[in-house]
Amino acid sequence: MAAKEKLEAVLNVALRVPSIMLLDVLYRWDVSSFFQQIQRSSLHNNPLFQYKYLALNMHYVGYILSVVLLTLPRQHLVQLYLYFLTALLLYAGHQISRDYVRSELESGYEGPMYLEPLSMNRFMTALVGQLVVCTLCSCVMKTKQIWLFSAHMLPLLARLCLVPLETIVIINKFAMIFTGLEVLYFLASNLLVPYNLAKSAYRELVQVVEVYGLLALGMSLWNQLVVPVLFMVFWLVLFALQIYSYFSTRDQPASRERLLFLFLTSIAECCSTPYSLLGLVFTVSFVALGVLTLCKFYLQGYRAFMNDPAMNRGMTEGVTLLILAVQTGLIELQVVHRAFLLSIILFIVVASILQSMLEIADPIVLALGASRDKSLWKHFRAVSLCLFLLVFPAYMAYMICQFFHMDFWLLIIISSSILTSLQVLGTLFIYVLFMVEEFRKEPVENMDDVIYYVNGTYRLLEFLVALCVVAYGVSETIFGEWTVMGSVIIFIHSYYNVWLRAQLGWKSFLLRRDAVNKIKSLPVATKEQLEQHNDICAICYQDMKTAVITPCSHFFHAGCLKKWLYVQETCPLCHCQLKSPSQLPGLGPEPVQQPNPSAEQNTRPGEAAEPGAECEQRPSVQDSPSGGHDGHESPEASARPGGSHSVDSGTSPCEASQGVDSGTSPCEASQGAACAAELIAAPEGCPARDLRVCVQL
Repeated sequence: MAAKEKLEAVLNVALRVPSIMLLDVLYRWDVSSFFQQIQRSSLHNNPLFQYKYLALNMHYVGYILSVVLLTLPRQHLVQLYLYFLTALLLYAGHQISRDYVRSELESGYEGPMYLEPLSMNRFMTALVGQLVVCTLCSCVMKTKQIWLFSAHMLPLLARLCLVPLETIVIINKFAMIFTGLEVLYFLASNLLVPYNLAKSAYRELVQVVEVYGLLALGMSLWNQLVVPVLFMVFWLVLFALQIYSYFSTRDQPASRERLLFLFLTSIAECCSTPYSLLGLVFTVSFVALGVLTLCKFYLQGYRAFMNDPAMNRGMTEGVTLLILAVQTGLIELQVVHRAFLLSIILFIVVASILQSMLEIADPIVLALGASRDKSLWKHFRAVSLCLFLLVFPAYMAYMICQFFHMDFWLLIIISSSILTSLQVLGTLFIYVLFMVEEFRKEPVENMDDVIYYVNGTYRLLEFLVALCVVAYGVSETIFGEWTVMGSVIIFIHSYYNVWLRAQLGWKSFLLRRDAVNKIKSLPVATKEQLEQHNDICAICYQDMKTAVITPCSHFFHAGCLKKWLYVQETCPLCHCQLKSPSQLPGLGPEPVQQPNPSAEQNTRPGEAAEPGAECEQRPSVQDSPSGGHDGHESPEASARPGGSHSVDSGTSPCEASQGVDSGTSPCEASQGAACAAELIAAPEGCPARDLRVCVQL
């Protein structure tokens, strides 16, 4: 982004902040109490204060003007501020002229100025000030007619011509009237400008709505006004003014407890209106986004921005704060009560940020543990962040129990903190298992089962904690104070955190149990069958010391096939449906015969060719570029004639149903085997060994 574009973006935000501040002031201003104070004072006889309804209408006109200033295009907004600056400069020139005339009247000297040093000094000071004002006005209005802004110099010229002091007073009033007439002429000449702007804006809005719709119009206004940044800057200005007003009235330094109380009360003071509450919401969103970005940068460095350039995070925390503030009636409370409630809400926001940090760190830590990266600095960063996420939520839950009385909201915070610590503990346990497996010569066959049990234990604890929270919330709703918002939150929490999690866990358990039963129902290949088969597993590309035989006569490692069945219930090679033994006509294939390359030549017409010859025509797994343990094909594997596709005599049930059921060609089946090898049963040290990563891929 060029410097000019950056400056325009800054101006687009800075010039709109006063309009929101004006809206905030108008919301705080109580018109009825204002008129009651006027009636008690000596100004109640003033005709201006006798028209109460006119003042009320002016109150609403202020709202309209604020909205207009907020929605004006940037070019017109800059021009409006320039006009306002010119008016301020003209007022400054009037003040300089009036002060000069008053000082001359007080001195009473009417002689030549060069004979009186004090009079000369006053004259030169006023002259320089008026010249600066005239120059600035001509520059701001972009005109060379500097005389239009020099009416306030008439008293100086009259004093230079030795005009009596009483006449200089009249000349000063004439200069003021002349300047006022110039301003009125300018306003009259631009009287139709607001109407023309409103008319053109209305036409443009109608065209956009007709072509793109209301949603596109809202998104366009949201992006042009930069609403999140605008409200964040507005709230930060309010917070800075609140802190400054506190320290400007205090002479003694505050203690640490006093600073914490000052921080909470300042935040409470700065969210007493809907506009300031929205500013706090967007500020919390940007703070959460910054924390999560730093977390990802700490784990991955600059690669975090290359892999994920648009990290749309942080809005969850802001929306959480907004919902809780609306549900509890935050802006209607007193400052002390508001500060106390804000402390609880901020605890909930911090718990949500910690959970989001864990969602970022969990896959990175597991991938680092499963990889063969020897960088100690990367491992230190991952483990240190996990230790922080393990200790800090537990400490926060302990502090909440110490200082607050238990209720439904605090129970949600404590449960979220405990679950975060438990999930970090499970992540660290799996990371340690990966690191231990890396130093072993052979991979652990039941590693996926261990990972499943660890994740299952955490999910079960998470489900039980969510169930306890729902039970406590229901009991508090029945026996305590009932609110609609509280009931809605309990219902949403019950649906998403209890019902959906229970369904997902039960479905995963059934799928895993079905896969285990299918593996147990498959026959185990004997040593003679493995020697006769003489091939590697088509999923993991490793030699098979033990294997199971599918109904379509394919050989796989039991663990590799079980991982595949977690994802889909078909054969990795031919996509034949793997059914239970009760649904099959036989209990398993017969011993596999090694195909004879010369059998095809000796086959007489009318006789069926050996199945091995048909399988030789299929692209084997070893022909894929990703074959082998490390992505290269081993010479022994390429020399084996049959491959994992070898079948016994006759056509398998799967091959007979390929054209009808699966619709998958042999080439596609071979490519499916290569994908299975990459995604389901990767070699030792691959991140895909984690079952969750496999399922996501």
